[in-house]
Amino acid sequence: MDDLIVAADGIHKTYDSGTVRVHALRGVDLNVRRGEMVAIMGPSGCGKTTLLNCLSGLDDLDSGKVLIDGMVLHDLPDDERSDYRARRMGFVFQLYNLLPVLNAVENVEMPLLVSGVGAAEARSRAMEMLELVGLADRARHIPGQLSGGQRQRVTIARSLVNEPAIVWADEPTGDLDSETAGEIVDLMVQLNRSNGQTFVLVTHALEVGERAHRIVRMRDGQIVDGGHDPGAPGDSEKRQGAGG
Repeated sequence: MDDLIVAADGIHKTYDSGTVRVHALRGVDLNVRRGEMVAIMGPSGCGKTTLLNCLSGLDDLDSGKVLIDGMVLHDLPDDERSDYRARRMGFVFQLYNLLPVLNAVENVEMPLLVSGVGAAEARSRAMEMLELVGLADRARHIPGQLSGGQRQRVTIARSLVNEPAIVWADEPTGDLDSETAGEIVDLMVQLNRSNGQTFVLVTHALEVGERAHRIVRMRDGQIVDGGHDPGAPGDSEKRQGAGG
């Protein structure tokens, strides 16, 4: 279907340490429409992060197929897959992954510089993103001078600077207090609505999941609810939380 940006079919993933074999994903199917905001939820160890990593091409698959925007990402050589992620995807992680010696604008512009964008254009676009997330006045601050919520805003700005079609977020509010977490979710919902970008996020927090268009629930490496009913993105009532 043309409106699907993610189409996963029969994904299996096993981790084998030599002494322990863990079947992390057991035949997962999942579709995500363009512009949709999907929350993947479930108990610890159910395979949420593994699924995110497999969908985004960070991890290889044992079997199955994942199409991103119609492309089989796992068929690409490693360097081409990395280049595709850099150009077409954004990533937000719980622990920010910001470079501590670079200030906010330098962290945000890094994906553009790596992709070959000129220094002046990269700086201009990075400042636009910091303005978008409300941190233009902190552009010259290094991560150690920012609060947890401000660091996550920088991470979100960095994830959006290359104008990705899809943003992957793994526990984006997991290290934040409830008030700051609410602000970060408000920001992601706002960006999803205004930019039409697809968000796929892993979370353990129901108050975060309820702000998405759809909750996909996992248990024991399988999707048990929400995987086959993409629905059309829209302003559902459950998205109308604080600031929503």
